[in-house]
Amino acid sequence: MLTEAPAPKVRDRQTGEIAKDAVSGEVLMTVGVVYIDEGESSLIQVTVPESGVTEGLTVGAPVSLPGLVARPWQSVFNGQQRHGIAYRATAVAPGAFPMAQAG
Repeated sequence: MLTEAPAPKVRDRQTGEIAKDAVSGEVLMTVGVVYIDEGESSLIQVTVPESGVTEGLTVGAPVSLPGLVARPWQSVFNGQQRHGIAYRATAVAPGAFPMAQAG
């Protein structure tokens, strides 16, 4: 489910530089998404190329994320080791809630 509308991904917060794909040079966008699995939810930020942001996205509505990949990362910033998971998809598009299985 979409929790934050697409916005340009900021590469450098001090300068306001916008992030671009290293290969294509295309502007990168981020979207906030909540993922729910077996009653547990996680709020994640997903990076998508600007051309992959489709029309009809609505905050609070389900979305699909074709080509979604999760990659672990780590870095040292101001002497502090940081780590996490970076999410990237080829697109973000309106989706549908899964139908409940009759059983």
